Amino acid sequence: MSLLRLFGLFRPAHFADWYRIGAEYVQHVSEGMGFPVGDFPLRAEEATAALRAGRTDVSPEVARSIAADLLADATFSAPYLEWMPLWYELALVGPVSYAEFRLRRVAGRYTRDLDHVTVPRFSRPGDVLVGGRPAMEYVSGFAKRFVLADAVLHLEWFTHVARESGIRVPDRLVERTREETVAYYTGNGDLSDDTRHFQRLLFADDEWVRDIDAAYDLDSTLFGVWERILSRERERL
Repeated sequence: MSLLRLFGLFRPAHFADWYRIGAEYVQHVSEGMGFPVGDFPLRAEEATAALRAGRTDVSPEVARSIAADLLADATFSAPYLEWMPLWYELALVGPVSYAEFRLRRVAGRYTRDLDHVTVPRFSRPGDVLVGGRPAMEYVSGFAKRFVLADAVLHLEWFTHVARESGIRVPDRLVERTREETVAYYTGNGDLSDDTRHFQRLLFADDEWVRDIDAAYDLDSTLFGVWERILSRERERL
């Protein structure tokens, strides 16, 4: 099978495992960094159960966690494509746009009663500069571009979803991790011990890719490529 199987997802129940896998990633990174997670694991279980049952009558905290995860995934891929070669962007822009539509539509069912909803804005290549030049000018090759993009964007994804789910992520650590990450992956610096540990945990998104592939029975070659690149980088770190 391929990504075509994902085109059949449109009900909340279809995204129960999608949310669950994202929540497990948030919990894994948070606990690995020593960020107090409070009752997030219980709320994530409640959110997963509500999605699986198609229920939208959940507490604001649960609704916000569901919306944060789905909206972050909805808005993640389009910016990511801009970091990649044009042939790759053109090949995936259609499926990515359709996935964004589906994710936003389901997320909207959980935002109706919320006073405010924050939609994350992910960095484009022109937003990330090194010495006044775009960071992408310092890297070449598909895998290196993929890793640089992921290192920047999964930090932003995690920070947004964790905070919207009630987990405190220190501002200064996020700022420093971003600075050191960009310098490191463009050959202009190194990672301190805590930011290296943070990135090693964040690169566990190889498990997210593998678990989504398995949960939705995709057997996707593309997902396999993503998983290998991410797993290799996590192990290297």
